[in-house]
Amino acid sequence: MDVEDPKEVVRRGYDLLSEHYERAFGSETKYGSWIEELLGQLPEAGTVLDVGCGTGVPAVRSLITAGHRVTGVDISEVQIRRARELVPGADFVRADATTLEFPEESFDAVVCLYALIHIPVEEQPALLSRIASWLRPGGWFLATAGHRAWTGTDENWLGGGAAMWWSHADAATSRSWLVRAGLDVVHEAFVPEGDSGHVLLWARRSSE
Repeated sequence: MDVEDPKEVVRRGYDLLSEHYERAFGSETKYGSWIEELLGQLPEAGTVLDVGCGTGVPAVRSLITAGHRVTGVDISEVQIRRARELVPGADFVRADATTLEFPEESFDAVVCLYALIHIPVEEQPALLSRIASWLRPGGWFLATAGHRAWTGTDENWLGGGAAMWWSHADAATSRSWLVRAGLDVVHEAFVPEGDSGHVLLWARRSSE
């Protein structure tokens, strides 16, 4: 029996439940404080990449409002269409994050919030290494990753009638991948959600 590509499950899930997800998780305020903290670390008119940008709210919108140049990438056509409407000042690309190509040292920061967890765990180390290469010296990587290792599907995600798929490494493994990619993990925190949660990681490329 053929097994459906999990990335298609993710793409279709966000296509179908874009607005439902927004209502369920309060996207306007979900991680605004993290973005505020990132704003304090960026140079004036910095360049930022948001991997798994969703509708661009609040992360891309906050960065654009503060005068930064932002490229947002998401696998969902619906999320990208809504992002272009909600945050017209940014550049948005519909793509699988693992296929992205940018020149080395292109960005002052890369953000990846609640997106790495939807990428097959075996593809995550290579993506993180490429993200590290896209950062300028001293650049920041802000990401959420899995707290415990788990891969699986919810056939009725958020009660919205569509499936969703996740693939987590545990926090220690994600941290080791960042270090192997050449980043210094500056801060790590547990972010509770339901009966489990995620890990928030702040990592930086050496300025030398």
